[in-house]
Amino acid sequence: MREKVLEILLDVVPDVDFETETDLVLGKVIDSFAVVAMVNQLNDDLDIDIPSREILPENFYSLDTIVALVEKYY
Repeated sequence: MREKVLEILLDVVPDVDFETETDLVLGKVIDSFAVVAMVNQLNDDLDIDIPSREILPENFYSLDTIVALVEKYY
């Protein structure tokens, strides 16, 4: 799952090193527009529905937290 999520994220924001970044939101590596775009693409590509209540900074700190979020709904 991790590789598939990484591939989707890189399609949305290709200039981010998701493998090493551990503070994507608070470190301002990605902004709210990128988060929304990532959620939309994850929902579409994986046929899941991440609820808006889950779009919180702590779910987008790193690749690991994003994968954990996706796995809750996959």
